[in-house]
Amino acid sequence: MLKKIIAKLFASYVVSQIESTYSKAAKIQKQTLIKLIKKASKTQFGLDHKFDNISDFKSFKSLVPVRDYEGIKNYIDKVKSGEENILWPGKPRYFAKTSGTTSGAKLIPISNESMPYHIKSSRNALLFYINKTRKTDFLSGKTIFIQGSPILENINGIKTGRLSGIVAHYVPSYLRSNNMPSWDTNCIDDWEQKINTICDETLNENMTVIGGIPSWVQMYLEKLITKSNKKNLSEIFQNFSLFVFGGVNYEPYKKKFNKLIGKTIDSIEFFPASEGFFAYQNEQDDKALLLQYDSGIFYEFIKLSEFENDKATRHDLSAVEIGVNYVMIVSTNAGLWAYNTGDTVVFTSLIPPKILVTGRYKHFISAFGEHVIVSEVEQSLAETATFFNIVINEFTVAPKLENQGDLPCHQWCIELETVNFNMKKFSSHLNSALCNRNIYYRDLIEGKVLKELEIVVVKKGAFKNYMKSKGKLGGQNKIPRLSNNRELIEGVLNAN
Repeated sequence: MLKKIIAKLFASYVVSQIESTYSKAAKIQKQTLIKLIKKASKTQFGLDHKFDNISDFKSFKSLVPVRDYEGIKNYIDKVKSGEENILWPGKPRYFAKTSGTTSGAKLIPISNESMPYHIKSSRNALLFYINKTRKTDFLSGKTIFIQGSPILENINGIKTGRLSGIVAHYVPSYLRSNNMPSWDTNCIDDWEQKINTICDETLNENMTVIGGIPSWVQMYLEKLITKSNKKNLSEIFQNFSLFVFGGVNYEPYKKKFNKLIGKTIDSIEFFPASEGFFAYQNEQDDKALLLQYDSGIFYEFIKLSEFENDKATRHDLSAVEIGVNYVMIVSTNAGLWAYNTGDTVVFTSLIPPKILVTGRYKHFISAFGEHVIVSEVEQSLAETATFFNIVINEFTVAPKLENQGDLPCHQWCIELETVNFNMKKFSSHLNSALCNRNIYYRDLIEGKVLKELEIVVVKKGAFKNYMKSKGKLGGQNKIPRLSNNRELIEGVLNAN
């Protein structure tokens, strides 16, 4: 009882403090940039880019170009070799290892200054939940976050591992007695063995909060139900009331989770990344996420429609518009500068600044100029699945250019819970839903440049089998929703 009272009082204080800064967000961002520049002015990057001559956003833009990981890799390599004061004063505290594209695994620096914000932001999301809902019963039970191994390697004095594994070292002392799984279980590297052991440890516990990337949490829930011979999770964990997730859109999984859980429960979306904790959901009746504008990160936004243009305008928070798709660029207190995160977002509110994540800049289909993005396919599929009362397990989409003499099309590879429905009507409805969201796609269909989309239903486990074959089962690995090539979709089809 005392813990719940203290939690409500603390939540009220923290939330009121954050809400009092909503109208100052743009000003705080300008101040953040100047603080970052001043702090890093004597680093190699700061000297190379004349940080001493930067006094505002305008001069920053003129001296520091937007870069992706390849653009800073030469600096990262110097940090990796043991050099100091390269991107940020001293050495990073950690390297967060993430999956790369052209360069293999990427190493993203996390500093002493940036690390606390990864923890603070997730804590504040829960405090908002307590404050807005007045719900605290979940504090009486056990909590689990399905995450990567906390075992870290050492690269010239810099501890290195997956972000979720790094964060596992920072569970607050007041939560440790309630936190699961055990350290030894969390260190298991084999994902299937790990999930199996987690089930054994948690099966008879009072689990109230479960978190993680939905696709991997789904494996945990399914295994629990199988092991317990119960109908759903509510029969196993009667007090389970809160699901915390991040990394992917929850909507395609929602119907499946409701079935697995056996009831509708509250959820909180996080937007964490190795580069920083960018945003979190602060209201249950609003899916938009509160941008973390006062966390040592300076944000820039470039319109997606202009991004390929060399003269694309870089906007700070004071100049963004509601409803426009932007690529998000960050400069951080870990030494990333005008760094292209690859994430695309849309603002739904400016005071406070709130965003929806619409996908990844490189995850789109534009084989014929249609530029279909992730949010459009996810929303179209969610709408269609709801209409037909169908549960989607996983999916991905790619262009099919060589179509045996027929017109090319978008091919959807979908893993379903059941296939007992009219696939032709389902496919037609899905195609119409996508046409309604993307006029370029609709024009190509009507102009008979593309034929209507084609669906291939794969057996249960096909996506899991493919990820396992690639050594990407579990952890922070996610299935890309869209691709302009057929490598992923062919891999899943071959695993079918």
